[in-house]
Amino acid sequence: MRIVPVTVLIVDDDVSFRALAARAMQAHGLTVVGEAGAAEEGAEAARRLRPDAVLVDVGLPDGSGIALAADLAALPWSPQVVVISSDAEFAGATRPGPNGTQLPFVTKETLASSRLAELLGARP
Repeated sequence: MRIVPVTVLIVDDDVSFRALAARAMQAHGLTVVGEAGAAEEGAEAARRLRPDAVLVDVGLPDGSGIALAADLAALPWSPQVVVISSDAEFAGATRPGPNGTQLPFVTKETLASSRLAELLGARP
């Protein structure tokens, strides 16, 4: 049986971080299908690419990453959404998602850990 790789969209306004995140996700066997630097661009990319998972930064130049994350999690194919920030004050917190669910939230420092990859759907 062939395992289909989990596809990931990365939404963050920092180009360097997106490159680092892409390398980290690929190291965990995930396939990065796209990147976006703003909320509107991320929403459009998600609809076009239909990723299995989306990594969304809290602070985006054109809107709230938390609001975008909730919108993305409510898409018809229900992608796994993980909210990220470099601000440790949010570490371990969750944010409201669709239908009363909670969206996982991790710090950017967690990027290289297997925990983030598992949240996005990577197989151990």
